[in-house]
This record gives sequence, structure tokens and C-alpha cells, in this order.
Amino acid sequence: MLHQLILILLAPVFLAQGTYVRKSIPCLKEADGPRKGKTEPRAPFAKKPLRILLLGDSAAAGVGAEHQSHALSGQLVNALKQHFYLEWQLIAKTGFTTQQVLQSVTAHPKQAFDIVVLSVGVNDVTKPTSANQWIKRQQTLTDTLRHHFDCQQIIFTKIPPMEKFPALPYPLRWYLGSKAKAFNRKLSTWASTQHDCELLDLNQALSIEHMATDGFHPGPEIYRFWGASVAQVIKSRWMP
Repeated sequence: MLHQLILILLAPVFLAQGTYVRKSIPCLKEADGPRKGKTEPRAPFAKKPLRILLLGDSAAAGVGAEHQSHALSGQLVNALKQHFYLEWQLIAKTGFTTQQVLQSVTAHPKQAFDIVVLSVGVNDVTKPTSANQWIKRQQTLTDTLRHHFDCQQIIFTKIPPMEKFPALPYPLRWYLGSKAKAFNRKLSTWASTQHDCELLDLNQALSIEHMATDGFHPGPEIYRFWGASVAQVIKSRWMP
């Protein structure tokens, strides 16, 4: 009850700060570079083929990196190409919520992918969405991915600790951080019951000095660590 009362009393402050943040955060562009590709097989060594789809928001799109080679997609491909023959594709856009990611999936022609890597949540936290509503949308998205792409592994990443984002003023920073934690708790509980879902937790590795200049997005060093972490999850499942 006390928590709800605090939220009600601070609602006008959150609204004003949210408006200020949207106007004041520098608008960084999405990373340049290809959004699909294949790695070269190296004869005579046969490599296992893997088809990977990356989906999501501005972090998936590489905001905070100059080029896709320094963003999540490029870092992931770089970490896996010695072990697999890869066909990969990136579908991501700044501002995408889970619902918009779902719409992009249903608009995409049906295609087989072995693995889907997701970056969703931050934009849902900034919207009037409850943790219960959000986890239901993750369930719907996951079911759609299974049906639409026939994928065998779906990799989520926990929403980053928004209470540490330099671009967010206090108390908005506290509120969004608390909401992100509530979303993550729901996601952890649900993902643990899904045989094909993996959940990465990079929050302890987030260092403020490695964020992008806008104080809101990952920088290249975070993308490197993120890509390597996703690659490790993939290798543990797909390598003998």
C-alpha cells in the first residue's frame, strides 16, 4: 500500500521527468552495416550450420555502436564463426516494445531458424504496462516464434538495471529500475519452466563508463560482452 501511495504521489513528477528525458537524450542512430549474412565455410573442416535470428529494440539494432560489426549481431557472429557455418538475420528497430516485435514477426514470411536471440523490455518498462501483462506478452511472443520460425532455442536477456542509467533523473530512475526488476523476476520464473528458453543476466557486468554517450544504450564494450555471453549459451547447447 505504501509503495502504491508513493507512486500516486510521484506520478506528476514521473510524467514531467519522462517528458524531459524524451527531449533531452541525444538521438543516436542505429548502427550501420548489413542486417543479414552468411559466414564462409572453411574446407576441409566441416562446420555445423546454424541459422540465427536476432529480434528486438534499439539495443538489438546496435544503437550506441557505429557499425553492426561492433554491435550485438556482429559480436555474436564473430564469437561463433570459428565453430559454426552461420546464416543470420537481424530484425530490430528503435522504440520497439514486445507488441511491436510480435507484429514484426507475424509480418515476416515464415522461415526456419534454429535460434532466436531477443532484446526486449526496456521500452515496455517505460510504458503503462504491468509485470503480469508483460510476461503474458513474452509467452505470446515465444509461442509465435516457435510456430513461425520452427526455432529450437530462444535466448532472452534480462532488462538492464535502469536505476543505473545516467540519462534518467531521480526519482524516475528509481521507479523504472524497480519496474524492470519486477519484470525480470516474472521472466526468470517463467523461463525456467520452458525447455527451449534461456535467460541471460548481464546486469552485474554493466559498467556505466561502457555505456553509449547518451547514457541510455550499450556501448561497444557492453555489446562485445553481450555477444560473447550469448555465444557461450549457444555453444553449450549446440557443440558436442
